Amino acid sequence: MTTLTVTASTDSQMHNNIMAAGSRDPLRKCILSGPYKPTTIVVQAVAATDDSSAIPEHTTVETPINMSHANKAHFEAEKEAIHLILTGIRDEIYSTIDACQTAQEIWEAIERVQQGESLNIQDVKTNLFWEFGKFTSHDGETMESYYTRFYKLMNEMIRNNLIVATMQVNV
Repeated sequence: MTTLTVTASTDSQMHNNIMAAGSRDPLRKCILSGPYKPTTIVVQAVAATDDSSAIPEHTTVETPINMSHANKAHFEAEKEAIHLILTGIRDEIYSTIDACQTAQEIWEAIERVQQGESLNIQDVKTNLFWEFGKFTSHDGETMESYYTRFYKLMNEMIRNNLIVATMQVNV
């Protein structure tokens, strides 16, 4: 069984693990296309014999017993796909996908969360660089107040892994 590593880039890590699963095509199909939905099949008529009566032609819902091998693999992959996804997500994401019923729904919810997360991080970084570029002292501001504002801005930039070139600071 493939296990997933929990990383900051959960979405891409899970995607890579699932897509690299080689012969695990039913997993990919289950996550990307949704679970297998059993269809109705036509059961051919059976003529009467000495010890059984005739069975007329009729339709019935497909079951794992009468499914093709490929359909059965897709049908059974749902539980494994859900397990793989759940073992690879962070706790903060679990509450978002808790109500999802299928692996495909879970996958799509995680993609939405991850996309929003990366957009928010980019917005924060853009705002910090803009604030840094416009940073000046205010009229009548004390040196202590100026230093405190600058210190807070720099700490926030460091927390967000933003690097300011020495030349930018000196200009």
